[in-house]
Amino acid sequence: MKRRLPLAGVAGALILVLAVVAALAAHRLAPYDPLAQSLVARLKPPGAQAPAGSFHWLGTDGLGRDVLSRLIYGARVSLAVAALAVVVSGTLGVIVGVLAGYYRGWLAIVLMRLVDIMMAVPFLLLAIAVVAVLGPSFLHTVLVLGLTRWPRYARVAYGQTLSARRREFVEASRALGSDDLRLMLRHVLPEVLPSAVVVATLEVGLMIVFEAALSFLGLGVQPPTPSWGDMLASGRDYLATAWWLATFPGLAIMVTVLGANLVGDAVRDRLDPHVK
Repeated sequence: MKRRLPLAGVAGALILVLAVVAALAAHRLAPYDPLAQSLVARLKPPGAQAPAGSFHWLGTDGLGRDVLSRLIYGARVSLAVAALAVVVSGTLGVIVGVLAGYYRGWLAIVLMRLVDIMMAVPFLLLAIAVVAVLGPSFLHTVLVLGLTRWPRYARVAYGQTLSARRREFVEASRALGSDDLRLMLRHVLPEVLPSAVVVATLEVGLMIVFEAALSFLGLGVQPPTPSWGDMLASGRDYLATAWWLATFPGLAIMVTVLGANLVGDAVRDRLDPHVK
């Protein structure tokens, strides 16, 4: 088992690298304009020949748009939302957890009760409600995912801070005259970051799924911008006649999330001190 984990992590990293490269080089890799419509070429099966002589390797959708091109461009949305949401939620959660664990007292009670309240509310329900109020867009999707997933980081950072603040080197630095901000940044935060990184790597896959769920419900990034969740939503009306419209976006989500989870497991095994 110990030999398989590094290989799984490498495989997951390779999947993520390929997805990132496809997203960054979408304008070079996509064979067609993802927004170009052609009613003559609508609902062509995978491998169908295009009028220009090339092929639609993954077929076309109900408006004649190339599925492969939209899939490649859709990686930009899914990965960008996941990365930015992880940064927002991780930063906010670590700040809240470190402040609560370092100062304790009434501040910890207030902040950690807020964390408990946030974790008691179903995440997807809260996200749908917030997006419905703010309106669907790329920025709002990032904010909703980031501002509703921070409690997990806060709980981890809180526990690590409580342990770190009692360490001898922290007490020695305080005795030498270091102020609270210096102690938190120089001594406490480095103790918290490895656990926060582990949570972040495991959250990436969840963020991709949540972004796809919001887009599937029409509350994420809006058409005509390609999105894997929106492609799934569009393909559900053609399941009996054009199976490829929902199959390939679903496979893209599954494989990318699998890669993120494999990387997360490998990082956890490497950084988490509680895993032997």
